[in-house]
Amino acid sequence: LTDVYSSSPALGRYFKSAQVVYFSNESSTVFYQLEFSVPPSTEAFMENIMNPDFIKNVLLQNIYDED
Repeated sequence: LTDVYSSSPALGRYFKSAQVVYFSNESSTVFYQLEFSVPPSTEAFMENIMNPDFIKNVLLQNIYDED
């Protein structure tokens, strides 16, 4: 995840770290905590760039690009 977000043109300059918060072998579930350092921002910045769907889609796009 660190490579995905740090190399993202949209999020790379804001990305600080990723860490595993929870991992389960039984269900193949992993929860991550992503940390971003954002400048004093406007509401539009938070709604568009720091939107959870946008952040998830950056990861999904990376997965699709690898296939």
